[in-house]
Amino acid sequence: MNNLLGHPHIHLDVVDSTNALAKKMAIEGAVHGTTITAEEQTAGRGRQGRAWVAPAGSALLMSVILRPAETHHRFAPLAAALAVAETCEELADVRAQIKWPNDVWIDKRKVSGILVEGRPGDNPDTSWVVIGIGLNTRVRLDQMPPELQQTATTLSLDENVDALAPLLARLNHWISSDTSALLAAWSARDALRGRDISWSEGEGVANGIDEEGNLIVRRCGGGISVLGAGEVHLTLGD
Repeated sequence: MNNLLGHPHIHLDVVDSTNALAKKMAIEGAVHGTTITAEEQTAGRGRQGRAWVAPAGSALLMSVILRPAETHHRFAPLAAALAVAETCEELADVRAQIKWPNDVWIDKRKVSGILVEGRPGDNPDTSWVVIGIGLNTRVRLDQMPPELQQTATTLSLDENVDALAPLLARLNHWISSDTSALLAAWSARDALRGRDISWSEGEGVANGIDEEGNLIVRRCGGGISVLGAGEVHLTLGD
């Protein structure tokens, strides 16, 4: 099996969603490492049904197929976020942090969103994971919807700067890394630790992640909650 990501690479001018196309190709048997990029998405998606918005040509829009799911699925969101954060710092003079589970922040503004979808199992012929990444490389914030102009940011890269190659290299590293190294590197970029947060069932203070990548919260009034990424929509305190 080819272990390198980015082979084959399919680039499109316009697509509804790179993740939607990658999922279709995965179902049809596309190999591990298959990568889809696009100049523009007409129906880009983020976590929990939210839209991913970026003007044409202003962001790296990509999805990567990993096989089998059993090998890659559990820590794919953490690995992808680390890869993006390190790529941001390689390409620009910035410090990148991660808002659990996998939004990448620069100065508390979102520069990248990640959507991981998959079909479980350890059979490489029938199971797969798709990692979708949107990274604002040269977005003009005044072209963004008004509700995003105060929360988004961009790397402001020159047009000739390639973000795809370093991102694929960092992603290839982290999806095959030792779990303890992955968790330690992710924790070093944890943007939520020590911050007040609330969710549908309570509120408290973020206290890092556990060995499964779940968020640990010290609840107001005492006690600990462990939150899975698919279970909550977090609201941050000031």
